[in-house]
Amino acid sequence: MSDNFLSDLGLVHPIILAPMAGAGGTPELVAVVSNAGGLGSWGGAYSTPQQILDTAKQIRGLTDKPFALNLFAGGYEPQRHVDPAPMLALVKRVHDALGLPSPVVPPNPASPFEDQVAAVIEARPAVFSFTFGIPGTDVLARLRKAGIRIKGTATTVAEGKQLAAAGVDYIAAQGEEAGAHRGSFLKSFEESMVPMRDLTRGLLREVPVPVIASGGIMNGGEIREMLDAGAVAAQLGTAFLVCDESGAPDAYKKALLAAKQDTTVITRAYSGRPARGLRNAFIDMVEGVPILPFRQQNDLTRPMRNESGKQGTPDYISLWAGRNVTRVRAMPAAKLMATLVAEMRRG
Repeated sequence: MSDNFLSDLGLVHPIILAPMAGAGGTPELVAVVSNAGGLGSWGGAYSTPQQILDTAKQIRGLTDKPFALNLFAGGYEPQRHVDPAPMLALVKRVHDALGLPSPVVPPNPASPFEDQVAAVIEARPAVFSFTFGIPGTDVLARLRKAGIRIKGTATTVAEGKQLAAAGVDYIAAQGEEAGAHRGSFLKSFEESMVPMRDLTRGLLREVPVPVIASGGIMNGGEIREMLDAGAVAAQLGTAFLVCDESGAPDAYKKALLAAKQDTTVITRAYSGRPARGLRNAFIDMVEGVPILPFRQQNDLTRPMRNESGKQGTPDYISLWAGRNVTRVRAMPAAKLMATLVAEMRRG
């Protein structure tokens, strides 16, 4: 099945770059992975439609190989209201420490998905991937008509079954080990924390759709293990965050490289939605303070996160990372791809 997956997309290696919406993913990183025979992915969830089109054009200027674009297909909470005063006061303390102006409560936005996906269809990547839910049947039909392959995210077998019923081409099995946002959409994230190996094998037994293993995979031996189990590919994010082409701030990369044990936690502190990252000062500060909805919380903390990165302190950055973060390796992305392929072949 892996060979069919590769030939279907015109890939050489069953390695997918996780989209990493935000600072980590860059057109350069996407292009290097695609040029090396994998599938580079870029996350456009926080981008305007024009930014999505511009980035797709930039990627095509760097590679003529297949790549993927990713969006959030749900997760927004425009009807949920939280008193912002306690969180605003806390963030003001951080702004004062960083020398930033006092924060202002941003609006609680509705999902921009419909406008964003129209830009994706216009951009026509090889693959459209999504998380936090399932797009409507009309959207999926438009994607198919445009010749775009569709990849959904499942954190449980039940979610995988719904994705299969919707007609996706591939399912990413997001194990509990995965860094960044949890893609759960049927039940709470607490009820959807299935280890990557168990989830992948469960989906392979229950769902007649090619499965991509994702969550804490750091080397080619683990990729080979999941291929031997029946997955068609493996998706890696944290492993690429410390590459030269990653857009993660230096303070973020240094924090990942300095990790000597798994200190990752699931937190809503930075975005309002559960996500796995290294525990740091802001996560501890937020404990007990009401957190604003996704993505109002994300917009409120963005200036703090950006400035913290500029000043070289990891205390107020969302240090998204998966389990096994202690095994990240700093090198150019092309070298990491070559290393993963060599390890995969050794088994």
